[in-house]
Amino acid sequence: MELKLINARYLDTDTMSIKSGDIGIDKGKFVSVGSASDHEADRVIDIKNNLVIPGFNDAHTHSPMVFLRSYAEDLPLDRWLNEAVFPHEAKLTAEDNYILTQLAVCEYLSSGITSCFDMYYFPDAMAKAFKETGFRCVFCGALNNFSESLEKLEDYYIRFNSYDPLISYKLGFHAEYTTSRELMEGIAQLAHKYKAPVWCHNSETFSETKDCIGRYGMTPTELMDSIGLFEYGGGGYHCVYLSENDLDIFSRKGLTAVTNPASNAKLASGIADLVKISEKGINLAVGTDGAASNNALDMFREMYLACVLQKLKYNDASAMNAEYILRAAIVGGAKAMGLENCGNISEGMNADFAVIDMTRPNMQPENNIIKNIVFSGSKENVIMTAVGGRILYEKGEFFIGEDLDYLYRKTSEICERIFSE
Repeated sequence: MELKLINARYLDTDTMSIKSGDIGIDKGKFVSVGSASDHEADRVIDIKNNLVIPGFNDAHTHSPMVFLRSYAEDLPLDRWLNEAVFPHEAKLTAEDNYILTQLAVCEYLSSGITSCFDMYYFPDAMAKAFKETGFRCVFCGALNNFSESLEKLEDYYIRFNSYDPLISYKLGFHAEYTTSRELMEGIAQLAHKYKAPVWCHNSETFSETKDCIGRYGMTPTELMDSIGLFEYGGGGYHCVYLSENDLDIFSRKGLTAVTNPASNAKLASGIADLVKISEKGINLAVGTDGAASNNALDMFREMYLACVLQKLKYNDASAMNAEYILRAAIVGGAKAMGLENCGNISEGMNADFAVIDMTRPNMQPENNIIKNIVFSGSKENVIMTAVGGRILYEKGEFFIGEDLDYLYRKTSEICERIFSE
């Protein structure tokens, strides 16, 4: 369906500035930006001087973990994982993950998120859910000592990188502390075979980093680099306890650090040093993590925390600026996920976008629109979200091919079964 957005303002992420003009969309791409007077469209949408932004690229998620929202609470990370998360995750089926992924998609869309970088199990069922809802997903391998295998990882890599235009796959594993050196070396061989980047949870907690040094005499980043995991790029999720040498490795190898401030704060894991990451020129992306540790899939809250926690960490109100974080949530995520045609509203790019209602009280006055988005913006401001030019969310309604009441009922049934066993 061809679209024309008229009377729009839009965010140019190349210059991080607000521009005005009409926007034409055809075959899932932006085809005219600034002037679309000659663009024929099936639907013309009057944006009414509201703001069109490129969709947020949520760079770290575990979508089916919505079933654990507000269930595993008030526990440190090790007990949270081993007592509340892992035992219940083991009871999930492929059909469960199909339903739960669709529910997560609805939450992403209502927050202006148009893609996610997901690490979880039963990727076939999840890929089906993402494709059917029309949502963009990049999968990351979830290999560890307890599940999956190198053979499965390679199979997933091959199959899902030719599955559908909305779906792609990156090599990855859960974390150093759940994955043997032998398995990591096997992943490094795959990375070299396919000249592919590798991703994992990295230095999320102090104990994780300390224990790795105890086992190998190296930090997780140093260990992974030493066995060749990062020869073709990649990065890490969380990155709270990166050493100076770790940061140098990230910079030298062109790695991305994905920050997850809400999850790290809620689990008392710590505050990642985004100031140092930015000073080193390391690509920064923003992720929500899963709903079990967050508990919301809300990029507005992530951006706010990413900014203000740096100010608190440094006891300096100038320590982090909103423009940097907003760009990280859009462009940084697209770069991390290998979405070369996402992250800006320009001709030829994928028409993944959200419309921000600037008439809400929290967006007035417009002294600085970008700072309003980061510091006072919320999900209530998102009135439309589209992926590949297809509108999937508009003014509280979802157009994903599934009934919300059905998803809610099925999710409740999944939780009742799992938590009662």
